[in-house]
Amino acid sequence: MTVLFRLFFEFFKTGLFSVGGGLATLPFLYEMSDKTGWFTHADIADMIAVSESTPGAIGINMSTYAGFKTAGLPGAIAASLGLAAPCVIIILIIAKFLNKFRNNRYVEGAFYGLRPASIAMITVAGINVAKVALVNLNAFEASGRIGDLFIWKAILLGAVIFIAQRKLKWSPVLFIAISAAVGILCKF
Repeated sequence: MTVLFRLFFEFFKTGLFSVGGGLATLPFLYEMSDKTGWFTHADIADMIAVSESTPGAIGINMSTYAGFKTAGLPGAIAASLGLAAPCVIIILIIAKFLNKFRNNRYVEGAFYGLRPASIAMITVAGINVAKVALVNLNAFEASGRIGDLFIWKAILLGAVIFIAQRKLKWSPVLFIAISAAVGILCKF
């Protein structure tokens, strides 16, 4: 199987089952990382940073980034098409039949079950990202000190941005720019 076909296939599966939006693709990306070695868990954290900082849907941005990292421009196209294809197919099917089945108890039950599943997948992905961004196991193992386990500057920046975003209600773009500038200045 060529790498381009495999990229398309892996991202097709991801697009088919990542219910809940772009962040719901993260558990699939971690699994893909472990299975294929195309990118590391740290690369996924970079994908999130780039995807959140650029226009467009986060899932497509991450698939494009991962595909490009794996096989250049053809890989970016294959991964992006793979991720988007199930969405397009499913939306076309749903658009055709939704009004007919809108009040069907099975359809309502499926949506009822999908909502908490989406939340769970996004939460797991958030925990995995937090491990990469906020925890330094190597420093902790080297020193044995609990204080070395955490990346305190990153935790402080995250807390400040979280509080500021809740209080100030500024555009997320501004917070991303501020975070990037602070990261450059402080060299996390």
